[in-house]
Amino acid sequence: MKLRTTFLLAGLAAFFLSCKNQNPGAASAMAEPAPAVEYDFSQVYAGGVRMIPIETPAGTFKVWTKKFGDNPRIKVLLLHGGPAMGCEYMECFESFLPKEGFEMYEYDQLGAYRSDHPDNDGLWVTQRFVEEVEQVRKALGMNKDNFYIIGNSWGGILGMEYALKYQDNLKGLIVSNMMGSIPDYEKYNGVLRQQMRPSLVDSLDAFEAAGDLKNPVYTDLVFKEYYTQHICRLPEWPEPLNRCFTHLNEHIYVLMQGPSEFKVGGRLLTWDIMDKLPTLHVPTLMIGAKYDTMDPAAMEAMSKLVQNGRSLYCPEGSHLAMWDDQAHYYPGVIQFIRDVDAGKM
Repeated sequence: MKLRTTFLLAGLAAFFLSCKNQNPGAASAMAEPAPAVEYDFSQVYAGGVRMIPIETPAGTFKVWTKKFGDNPRIKVLLLHGGPAMGCEYMECFESFLPKEGFEMYEYDQLGAYRSDHPDNDGLWVTQRFVEEVEQVRKALGMNKDNFYIIGNSWGGILGMEYALKYQDNLKGLIVSNMMGSIPDYEKYNGVLRQQMRPSLVDSLDAFEAAGDLKNPVYTDLVFKEYYTQHICRLPEWPEPLNRCFTHLNEHIYVLMQGPSEFKVGGRLLTWDIMDKLPTLHVPTLMIGAKYDTMDPAAMEAMSKLVQNGRSLYCPEGSHLAMWDDQAHYYPGVIQFIRDVDAGKM
């Protein structure tokens, strides 16, 4: 056995010597160690996650954020929908913005999944959320030279309201699939409802007249006949989107939005800032989609109301065009950010 092992080792040595003689460059490359990465172990690393303290009228609470990439010139904050949906369904942005070299932050607003859940209904008002975003901006070191907002649905409401008060702290605003008026949105929902088969509308009317909006038959009809056509049109909903629905803070959602995307109600019922849009001078991108719950024509019109606007239309998309029309959504978003950064807006 010892003799056999000796021959084996000798053979291996001869093989590697032969390889070295045939390709000295390869051997040299193998010999060079990778540059060492230096870490400051006086701090604890958390994969980009940071809990930010937020001052509110009810006390101090913490909100969850996660950083991707590093770019002192372009910092993008994602504002999720709902309210209180959480940022999980926006994880698709991870496949696009960081690759462009943008610094990006996912962020669960107060009351959403990974942030604190204070039991105080006085906190769930739009202007309180605006002040929350401003505190997050400061904590993350964003300013008028690098701060971009992408707000989807309720996040679009929050983004527009933030800009109306703090646009001088913004570099660019992207309103993704959110009209500037809830009453107008409700009217457009009526247009979409008229496109449904009459027997379905009769069934929905019956449940709604009875106030039986949590009936599994009703919720199943809304999902299959409305959500799959106008919220996300992918034949199989992505795991982050499904996961997000399991973490929805339903109390806040119903209190502010109403029982569903289909049946509007709650504190946002009369929200309307259409007459204020002309005061926005920050570069703004308005995103609409063919199958959206928001009227794409209204989104284009809003881009002309602001002083420095642009419109993006997603011909294959719905309310979550970030998922079901990525071929149009992300190139348009990325080009807008690059144009604003280059001073071309």
